[in-house]
Amino acid sequence: MRAGRRAPRELDEEHLVKRVARGDRAAFEELYRRTAPSLAVRLRRRCADEQIVAEVMQETYLAVWRAAGAFAGSAAGGTAVGWLWTIAARRLVDAFRRRAHHAEPPPAAAPHAVAPAAEEEALAATVGGDVGDALRGLAPELRQVLQAMVLDGMTVRETAVLLGLPEGTVKTRARRARLEMRRALT
Repeated sequence: MRAGRRAPRELDEEHLVKRVARGDRAAFEELYRRTAPSLAVRLRRRCADEQIVAEVMQETYLAVWRAAGAFAGSAAGGTAVGWLWTIAARRLVDAFRRRAHHAEPPPAAAPHAVAPAAEEEALAATVGGDVGDALRGLAPELRQVLQAMVLDGMTVRETAVLLGLPEGTVKTRARRARLEMRRALT
């Protein structure tokens, strides 16, 4: 029996995608039934936010429905599951970018640019002794990064949004700050 006449449950994923490209709703439902659970698990390994995972899943399968005709399949050395994962991974990156773009720094972590003396007082009250002295001895740009990441518990992405810096710069400054702190404390 030819692939065109078989029931969707009898087809492999590549043939299901080809049928989806022709508008076969039953093939789409079968493709979703087979691939959604594993795709959701893979996304959850990369993102703990269930809302984002749900949005990415919805966007992924909407893209599959709309663009199934673009799937080249094994002729291009790909698989249907790999194609689905590529779409989902790109949608996840897009979701992270949207979140970082719209993220507002927490009010408690906003820099005190107007009164740096108050920041120094707050820092002295929070961290004292040799560690406080070493922290206050850092260059201001290194201290800001270390304070946001260590004292405020922010991620690299959140710190980058807060300080208006690229993530790579935040990582570099955090490393430099930790090295200088280590030197000052030994």
